[in-house]
Amino acid sequence: MNIIILGAGQVGTSLAEMLAREPDNDITLVDLDTVYLQKLQDHLDIRTVTGHASDPDVLEEAGLEMADMLIAVTRSDETNLVACQLAYILHRTPTKIARVRNTAYLNHPALFRREENDAALAVDVLISPENLVTEHILRLVSHPGALQVIDFADGKLRLVAFRAEYGARMVDHTIAELKQLLDKGIETRIVAIYRDNEVVLPRGDTVIRENDEVFFLARPQDIDAISRALRRQKNRRSDSRNIMIAGGGNIGLALARQLEHDHNVKVIEHNLQRARFLAEQLDNTIVVHGDITDKALLQDENIDDIDLFITVTNRDEANIISSLLAKKLGVKRVISLINNQSYVDLLHLNQIDVAISADRITTNRLLHYLRAGDTVRAVTLRRGTAEAIELVVHGSENTSRVIGRRLIDIPWPEEVTVGAIVREGQVIFARKDLVIEAEDHIVLFAASKASLEAVYELFAPEETARKHWWL
Repeated sequence: MNIIILGAGQVGTSLAEMLAREPDNDITLVDLDTVYLQKLQDHLDIRTVTGHASDPDVLEEAGLEMADMLIAVTRSDETNLVACQLAYILHRTPTKIARVRNTAYLNHPALFRREENDAALAVDVLISPENLVTEHILRLVSHPGALQVIDFADGKLRLVAFRAEYGARMVDHTIAELKQLLDKGIETRIVAIYRDNEVVLPRGDTVIRENDEVFFLARPQDIDAISRALRRQKNRRSDSRNIMIAGGGNIGLALARQLEHDHNVKVIEHNLQRARFLAEQLDNTIVVHGDITDKALLQDENIDDIDLFITVTNRDEANIISSLLAKKLGVKRVISLINNQSYVDLLHLNQIDVAISADRITTNRLLHYLRAGDTVRAVTLRRGTAEAIELVVHGSENTSRVIGRRLIDIPWPEEVTVGAIVREGQVIFARKDLVIEAEDHIVLFAASKASLEAVYELFAPEETARKHWWL
């Protein structure tokens, strides 16, 4: 696939690094920073072009005529939108993706509906990192203790990760015993366990140990019941009743608006003018003007009574320092926005409960467009070492290696776990005798890149597949 990425910021660089690892992709990265582009080109197998992203000549030089996809993620909304429009006018580029931060654009979706208006902007996919991060955090808040929460099948199914705690009901029991440990009628499927940073593929006799990261699929309404089996009794209270948000930018404001009616929310903002603006915009939120790394301020605001501390400033260092300080002062749970992965690697287990990255969340939003077959959803896990996907099965018993076969009879690649099938809107959890039908949505976990590639080859139509990988 020929892909042009406009903008070598955090998201653009992250996308280039990920896509360059796949041999079938030809990546061209466009930016104004010649020195940085050369640095990237020295260690990535990509082509770079120096120039303005919305300059037609620069786009032509980048190979727009042959591009299958244009991903515009510069810091300028207008540049991204113009670049997509040029790609449509000049060469009818098939897929055009634009990052847009200004909510004024997002609040007028008619601007992008070309099926209703020929004059609409030619953008196939709009992404807003701020909105994506906000939604991601809200899902974490809705399931206290969760390390990751990902929706599949239009929200009918969720992949959730929890850390198994000492004294929890499920600890030291096998997966086969799980059904007896859960309330009647609760269905779930454990797709992976991480123990000491190594993946443990689940089997019936696999024992869940303390501190295991357990990834399971479940219907949204059943997640809290399942989490109660993984967490200690004293941690099963309303973990997020009192919430403090460090940073009153777009993300902080959006979070406060969503949370203030069901939680006690405080926002700390260092800019006085912005703090006044927040106070005018929010109804039930207490807005505090001050420095989020000021220990005395946090103590004055009763930090020891806070259940959940969320840091979402645009400064990684401030987010980390305030998070560590909050934990030391007695906060039970901390979620911190940290984009620099090297900082995350320096943090020890439980120093910060959940570290999230805006560029990784944004990349995950785009990932399924870059995958083979009919991939509806694709999400990287464990810093990109694993992936969960929702894949639609097409064909018939004559053209497919999986349609009409029981799960147990399919030669699945190693390090792959099938979690569930969604058929005509109904969730069916994986079992050995379940037969795959055409148009089923299969949600599965692949622990490595090699296993993921083998999955796509397994699902490829017989007439277009290469030599069978298992022969």
